Amino acid sequence: MGEEFIGKRITELRLRRNVSEYQMSLELGQSKSYVQGITSGKSLPSIKQLYNIADYFNMSLSEFFDESKLDSPLLCEVRHETQKLNDDDLAALLSIIRRMSSYVPD
Repeated sequence: MGEEFIGKRITELRLRRNVSEYQMSLELGQSKSYVQGITSGKSLPSIKQLYNIADYFNMSLSEFFDESKLDSPLLCEVRHETQKLNDDDLAALLSIIRRMSSYVPD
């Protein structure tokens, strides 16, 4: 995994989310050319910004660097949001998911 990985990974995740480099840059609170600088290989994000970028995609840093992680943006968001739930809420959510996944329409 070389320096170009970060730029390629951002591009891959950004395209899956259908977001422009310009829009992502602004949503990260950076200049309009910030993401383009990273994806073109002209610059690398700081560690703090790398955390912000991973969070933007609702991922941990380990998920960001895991090349096999190509979950849909929606699944990443669900995973991110469920990490905020307590055990009782997780148990209730799991019950709902199990009921929905076993439902077979007529």
